[in-house]
Amino acid sequence: MILRKRFVFTLGVVVWIALSFGSLHAMPPVQRSVLPNGLIVINAEEKTLPFVTFKLLIHAGARRDPNGQGGLASLTARALLFGTAKQTMAGINEQLDFMGASLSSDTGRDYAVISFRVLKKDLDAGLKLFMEVLSQPAFPEQEVANEKARTLAAIRASEDRPGEVADKAFLNALYGPGPYGQPVIGTRESVEHITTESLRRFHHSCYGPGSSVMVIVGDVSERDLKDTVLTQLSAWNQAATPAPPLEIKAERGSKRVNIDRPLTQANVVIGHEGIRRDNPDFYAVSVMNYILGGGGLSSRLMHDIREERGLAYSVSSSYDAGKYQGSFRIVLQTKTTSASEAIYLALAEMSKMRSAPVSEKELEGAKKYLIGSFPLRLITQEGIAGLLLQVEYFGLGFDYVDRYPGLIQAVTIEDVLRVAKLYLHPDDYILVEVANLKETGAESQTR
Repeated sequence: MILRKRFVFTLGVVVWIALSFGSLHAMPPVQRSVLPNGLIVINAEEKTLPFVTFKLLIHAGARRDPNGQGGLASLTARALLFGTAKQTMAGINEQLDFMGASLSSDTGRDYAVISFRVLKKDLDAGLKLFMEVLSQPAFPEQEVANEKARTLAAIRASEDRPGEVADKAFLNALYGPGPYGQPVIGTRESVEHITTESLRRFHHSCYGPGSSVMVIVGDVSERDLKDTVLTQLSAWNQAATPAPPLEIKAERGSKRVNIDRPLTQANVVIGHEGIRRDNPDFYAVSVMNYILGGGGLSSRLMHDIREERGLAYSVSSSYDAGKYQGSFRIVLQTKTTSASEAIYLALAEMSKMRSAPVSEKELEGAKKYLIGSFPLRLITQEGIAGLLLQVEYFGLGFDYVDRYPGLIQAVTIEDVLRVAKLYLHPDDYILVEVANLKETGAESQTR
């Protein structure tokens, strides 16, 4: 959720920013420290533009939602921005407008991220506001009720979007009733049970500096860091409960989920368990997936199913390699009458990846893209901060930017074939189909 965003750039300025950062193609010098309150602080001084970007990772994702209160983590993060013990949301908005700053929150399965950007000249005042919002949320009854209503409306709207219906059904079939199998935003039933007291308890339990990660990128000198930033961050002393260990196990075995809808287009997800981010085969899997379906028009799935046969409006594959158990999925949209053929061809491409080596041309094309596109993550403060969060969270090391090209370049044709055999399962998968089942020929299947 974005509370206010008042940075307005012309196209020319945007291009200038991209060129300024892009010409560096390197990570600014990075410093890491741990404060006495347990907060991990990562700072990268970048003076191209006179503003500072903060990103705070809190171990307060949907994995910590209590039973029956799915969506609590997500709603808590959004409700941080509704006012504090000292001022209303309107008052916060006025201050952000005056400073030309932005403040937003986002929640995933494993953690929440609070983002803040402010001009260098307003660093002290802006950081005070940020810390007030973070540590002293009021969770006003009416604002929370309004946000619950908006959340319920968003959930109802998602039920009319076949792609989202298919994706939710896939995750539920793969992970079951646990936190990874349920929508981060929650369900109608779970959101209805969330109260302002639930938000307060969740905030008190999960929001604290211990093991949280604050990334600061921008025009912040060592003196600014010492005199202003670290002083305020060190004053945050809320004692949150550490996130408990998490064991995620994906379901195994073939499963079919058919959801009948009066549609002219079938939305299909084919997938199974994937890999974790710390798997040493991550880079070989990235190359393999690019060739299979992650490479857009250059991928095998797109070439065979869409370009050659015209059977799909879109088709792609991806690995969601998180800190815990990940997933693999192929997503495609096609006419209802061609759904069965498109599914067959997608599975055939998975089998082909496992049975024969890729070509040298495919391998080099995948490497060139993956290596060449990586510096785009470094052209803005936002991108640098996001990458540094991932580097810290996954323990990749601050030399990751320098090592990444070599990690991809080292992948061989033999590696691609090996990981395809290990991590693609065309005979053991979950198939979700949201379509007019009578027209797709799946009417006899049960959901």
